[in-house]
Amino acid sequence: MKTHPSITVEQLQTNLKSGEVVHLIDVRSSGEFASGHVPQAANIPLEQVESRLQDFPSGKVAILCQSGSRAGMACDILKHHHENVLVVEGGTAAWISAGYPVIKTTGSTWSLERQVRFLAGFLALTGAVLAVTVNPLWAYLSMFIGAGLTFAGLTNICGMALLLAKLPWNKPSTCASRPIEVKR
Repeated sequence: MKTHPSITVEQLQTNLKSGEVVHLIDVRSSGEFASGHVPQAANIPLEQVESRLQDFPSGKVAILCQSGSRAGMACDILKHHHENVLVVEGGTAAWISAGYPVIKTTGSTWSLERQVRFLAGFLALTGAVLAVTVNPLWAYLSMFIGAGLTFAGLTNICGMALLLAKLPWNKPSTCASRPIEVKR
């Protein structure tokens, strides 16, 4: 297991309050970021880190994700391009558990990806159970979901995510000035 220089959420909060310049980069997906992120954090999803090396500021950079594993992967990519990169131990989950404020720009507390995984799993399971207990033709529901997930993986276009994104709880905040800070 690779270890990276790290910082606890308590140390990070102390550094931020003291005015120390620490650039926060959240490498979660944009949906996860919108559902709650550390104030002052910028979003560069993990899959974009390598192509956006020029977007990383100089100086101390603290990398966040949900729990720390994706932040470690981002550090693996950045270690040859940036000198002062830290993984925030426990990520955003530890920040929230410590009771520090977060910024939410969407009404959903589940990321869009998590909603897709839940709905796809639920529909596939439902199709399988109904195929066994009611009518074998229900197996086509599970097959349809599997085909959709395969297509999404190959093309990076997910029809289910596009539909779920239109639901009211997945819409961005309509606040014209700035996002709401929520104390958890």
